[in-house]
Amino acid sequence: MSVYDKLTQLGISLPPVAVPAAAYVPFVRTGSLVFLSGHVAKRDGKAWVGQLGATMATEEGKAAARAIAVDLMGTLHAAVGDLNKVVRLVKVLGLVNSAPTFTEHHLVINGASELFGQVFGAAGAHARSAFGVAQIPMGACVEIELIAEVA
Repeated sequence: MSVYDKLTQLGISLPPVAVPAAAYVPFVRTGSLVFLSGHVAKRDGKAWVGQLGATMATEEGKAAARAIAVDLMGTLHAAVGDLNKVVRLVKVLGLVNSAPTFTEHHLVINGASELFGQVFGAAGAHARSAFGVAQIPMGACVEIELIAEVA
């Protein structure tokens, strides 16, 4: 089954590449690697604002991370033209806007990792880091960046 068939099966349509909010580009390709800039969580077209452990629970953060995964796949599609060219998702880095006592960053970022696994199968298994941070641009609750290997 193609990646696009899996996305359709999951009821997901890919968004266009978001316009960068500062002085950077959405992606850079070098050789067989594509580096995607960090994408912040959005809801209804605006930053999904909140702080895990203070104004948001883990499950809502996980939903935000899943939404970012959809945006990242839209950007990856724009970068390579065909998601079926993805050989492997190499690395995911997740930043979670969190209160000092919040310790479930890894569970929040699972929202993205689990969706990548559903869509890309074995090629979606990736190395990952998840960090708690004091703040993310625009007050967003989660930001995720991605490195992929493509054919």
